[in-house]
Amino acid sequence: MLTFKKLAGQLLIGIVFLLMIAVLCSFIGSESVSPVRGLRGIEPDAQILFHIRIPRILLAMLVGAALACSGAVFQTLLRNPLADPYILGISSGAGLGTMLAVLIGCTWTFWGLSAISLFAFVGAIGTTGLVWWIGRFTGRTSGTGLLLAGVVVNAFFSAVIMFLTSIARSGQIQSTLFWLMGYLTSYADIRVLVVSAGLVMAGIAILLGISPRLNILALGAPEARSLGVRPERIFLLSFVAAAMMTAVAVSLSGLVGFVGLIVPHTVRLLFGPDHRRLIPFCAIGGAVFVVIADTFARVILSEAQLPVGVITALAGGPFFLFLLIRHCRGLFGDRL
Repeated sequence: MLTFKKLAGQLLIGIVFLLMIAVLCSFIGSESVSPVRGLRGIEPDAQILFHIRIPRILLAMLVGAALACSGAVFQTLLRNPLADPYILGISSGAGLGTMLAVLIGCTWTFWGLSAISLFAFVGAIGTTGLVWWIGRFTGRTSGTGLLLAGVVVNAFFSAVIMFLTSIARSGQIQSTLFWLMGYLTSYADIRVLVVSAGLVMAGIAILLGISPRLNILALGAPEARSLGVRPERIFLLSFVAAAMMTAVAVSLSGLVGFVGLIVPHTVRLLFGPDHRRLIPFCAIGGAVFVVIADTFARVILSEAQLPVGVITALAGGPFFLFLLIRHCRGLFGDRL
């Protein structure tokens, strides 16, 4: 029986663990930093610690929490264990927005955000709306309808991205591809982190508020209606919240894949499928996963820094195959 006291105690332990990982990773990098010198404000340790690593770790925590929570919700809504935030074409929409910003030559910034980030956010949100409209046009705004609409939109936008890449200059291609692989930077403007954190926290709060109804919706729409829950309203609210968090994440970091696939399944194995526990622990687990992955990306090569999307893909590829095999065996049994 899940009680508020039990949940609060578990979350406190999880938050303390996250803070320990963040502090440890802030002192790991290609340049050694003395904790004593950094905390005392002695240069260059303080500059590296407070202006480079801590903002980047905070950004990694934000991106990881957003993608992991979104992945958990999309898996529930689509009733597909292989779903993640990018299966609905959100990644291709953000990528198309990025390509357009680069080709147009936009170099301006708005409130600390670059044109690429803003175009990516608009592209992700626009793609979400398009997928939802196609789902409604087909008469099915849940499950298979949205999943197929996302696959179609993703394929079409990917083709447009390839066309734009073929006509772009070499310098434009390099900068765009690097962003599309998923790359975290140290944002100097604190407003970016504050506004993004506010949007992500708002999305998580919405999901936590409707988490009991998400538990009922996971049983199926007919069962939810019989228990007095309006599945269409819960579906729309949770879909919009998850899509908004994904759009924020991709606008900040590019396409960091597999976070929304690995973390929710791991949390379900450890804590069960109850969304009252699943949502907050996905936020904590996603933050931990991306912070650790980004730390590996910073130190695995001394000459250069790898995009964090490369590390998450290396970890997520085998995990995805494992889930695929287990899912197919569950569907077809001994025939595989």
